[in-house]
Amino acid sequence: MNWKSIVAVHAALAVSGVATAFAQQSNPAPPPTGSRRDPGFFGGVGQPKKDKKEREEEESTRALAGTVRNEADQPVEGAVVQLKDTKSLKVRSYITKADGVYKFFGLSINADYEIRAGLKDLASEKRTLSVFDSRKQAVINLKLAPHKK
Repeated sequence: MNWKSIVAVHAALAVSGVATAFAQQSNPAPPPTGSRRDPGFFGGVGQPKKDKKEREEEESTRALAGTVRNEADQPVEGAVVQLKDTKSLKVRSYITKADGVYKFFGLSINADYEIRAGLKDLASEKRTLSVFDSRKQAVINLKLAPHKK
């Protein structure tokens, strides 16, 4: 080997060494950020981990939904659905849309609720969501009939 071929081999090795070093120094992709957290042992992939307060609130609350229908079994738009907490006597209202559906969230599992719907001279019978009803998402459908005087 002459000195020119030795220089060529050294130059080739230097270029490949620089390329290898550069490849080793490139930063790996950062871990995903945002609300994604460790899903834990049983899953929950993509769901944010809930703190203690959120878990306690979820365990002590429930939801109520249903559909308000007329005597012809059609959904009623514009019906006022009233939900009364029999413990605190607070009343919450919901006005139905074209599909007749109503929804209430964040209801205590430690209180009974009375629910009824009305529209003009039509009214439903009073129904009760009891503390003994253990459903987390209760469904109570209401039917409007001419108001009894």
